[in-house]
Amino acid sequence: MEAAMRFEITEKERETTVRNLFKSGPDGPLDVFPAKEKKKWIVACHLAARFETGREYTESEVNETIKEAYPDFATIRRFMIDYRLMERDGNGHRYRRVE
Repeated sequence: MEAAMRFEITEKERETTVRNLFKSGPDGPLDVFPAKEKKKWIVACHLAARFETGREYTESEVNETIKEAYPDFATIRRFMIDYRLMERDGNGHRYRRVE
């Protein structure tokens, strides 16, 4: 998780960011996708936690889960892959959360 090492994030900062960006509560939708990289990392980690580790997901399952939080699921999915929070097979058909 290279991205995790780039950011020093306190628990208070994480909680504040989630509270400000998920105004309906942490299990609700994301109101706006942040512009700052550090906040994108926090959002990606928060949404990745909605997936079970050790379980494989189809691309449509990943899209539907993310879409419940934010309509632009492709952007969030890409950040989760880029940040190595999730990985996909060579065909891009199967996904799983990285531990």
